Amino acid sequence: MTTTFDTIFKGATVVNHDGSAVRDIGVKNGRITAIGSLSENSAGEVINCTGLHILPGVVDSQVHFREPGLEHKEDLQTGSLAAVLGGVTSVFEMPNTKPLTTSPEALADKVKRGTHRMHCDFAFWVGGTRDNAKDVAELERLPGAAGIKVFMGSSTGDLLVEDDEGVASILRNTRRRAAFHSEDEFRLREREGLRVENDPSSHPVWRDEIAALTCTQRLVRIAREAGARIHVLHISTAEEIEFLKDYKDVATCEATPHHLTLSSEDYKTLGNLIQMNPPVRDARHRDGIWHGIGQGVVDVLGSDHAPHTLEEKQKPYPASPSGMTGVQTLVPIMLDHVNAGRLSLERFVDLSSHGPNRIFGMSRKGRIAVGYDADLTIVDMKRSVTITHEQAGSKAGWTPYHGKTVTGWPVGTIVRGHKVMWEGEIVNPALGEPVEFLEALPRN
Repeated sequence: MTTTFDTIFKGATVVNHDGSAVRDIGVKNGRITAIGSLSENSAGEVINCTGLHILPGVVDSQVHFREPGLEHKEDLQTGSLAAVLGGVTSVFEMPNTKPLTTSPEALADKVKRGTHRMHCDFAFWVGGTRDNAKDVAELERLPGAAGIKVFMGSSTGDLLVEDDEGVASILRNTRRRAAFHSEDEFRLREREGLRVENDPSSHPVWRDEIAALTCTQRLVRIAREAGARIHVLHISTAEEIEFLKDYKDVATCEATPHHLTLSSEDYKTLGNLIQMNPPVRDARHRDGIWHGIGQGVVDVLGSDHAPHTLEEKQKPYPASPSGMTGVQTLVPIMLDHVNAGRLSLERFVDLSSHGPNRIFGMSRKGRIAVGYDADLTIVDMKRSVTITHEQAGSKAGWTPYHGKTVTGWPVGTIVRGHKVMWEGEIVNPALGEPVEFLEALPRN
């Protein structure tokens, strides 16, 4: 008998665009081909998912996997290993590698490095600079490009574009949505003296909420004038949420699990481990970002996974680098918030799957629907697990959430119908391929 499906995922509560209900999912040739009550006899393999929830594959649209050039911290293989261990099926990786991802050649090199070596599917942000501003319309359409990313606040070398005209020169040429690190570099330079030696809690004093809000206000004005779409990464202030609600015509925004979970009180115990740009701030801002989640102002979640070795992080502040691991803990941390009643499971799906599909124009990803890639994040909403350093797939080998017990845990990661992770084990070789986008579909 010819099988109708390669695989049936049987008996899970499926969460998609029409709600949550117990359904089966039939998969053939890497795509979803049926949703409903399906006969077990019609598949080559039946995976019993009774008692579990199946979500559209989680997309982490902001990660730093450090390859090429900084592989002692992370590489595409280890970063994607951490991703699939955490239930993430696609990632968008950032351009501040060595060399910078600012040219067709550098992008093609990353795509080649990632293909069938990364465990999840992937795209790469291309850095927007003064030098390539005239070329961004072509760069953002290249295979594997997530779009253009601009750093307006403290980055390195040529990726820093802090002035209005520099940003405008890029946005006048973009056609897709461009992503921004929004902190006002001029204010940061003025306030460098506020950093206190050996005191990472002075980090949010230096990089204060005005630096973030001022830059975001400038960015929205420039985008409006240029007729361009923008995406504000890692929102860290209540004021930015309040401001951006009136500019949804041009601006989308991202929240991170650490800005939703941690506060400035945590510097006492975690110190440099939670030193980030933009910083973890006081609880008022954390609450403001949660308000943005509840009101629908926040469009997506991203981990801003930015690993450094423990040795690097243990340097005395401010010599310590900013950044923490996060791709592996995005799903469990947010499911714990779901179980605590801070957001619904459907809203989590909107932020982690539907949102990236909608605002970045992902092709065939981000929904559980017939014709879409069979990217599935399978979770046990009742399982309680204590997060530890030892679980880390990242080369960095640590997490700021070490010792935190969460309820809600990823048990399966399915990429284009392939079971990649099951119950914490990698069960298939790396099969990662570039994500395609509706505004940059390949031309024969």
